[in-house]
Amino acid sequence: QVQLVESGGGLVQPGGSLRLSCAPSGFTLDNHAIGWFRQAPGKEREGLSCIDSNDGSTYYLDSVKGRFTISVDNAKNTVYLQLNSLKPEDPAVYFCATVWDRPCGDMDYEYDYWGQGTQVTVSS
Repeated sequence: QVQLVESGGGLVQPGGSLRLSCAPSGFTLDNHAIGWFRQAPGKEREGLSCIDSNDGSTYYLDSVKGRFTISVDNAKNTVYLQLNSLKPEDPAVYFCATVWDRPCGDMDYEYDYWGQGTQVTVSS
């Protein structure tokens, strides 16, 4: 059974950090684009970042550039999203998604498989 499992969400103070993980089961990340999205209550899902597992090329939404870092560990078959300098506008459910043999994209319809999401809360 193909699935993605996110972990690493939680409660953090403004300015704090979290590292989110995305681990697939049933397939490897070779030749995939892996994206991270988030969705806050009452808002549309937005694409934050993406990495191409073949060449490591990355994409970032302007509002998270310099704060969030995406990486892939092919040996562990896991993708990470490091969240630094978290702001009050960052709380949301964060999702990872994958698509095979396609370039990175910032729209959710470009991805085939999705995880269940992990909650990130920023509060003092």
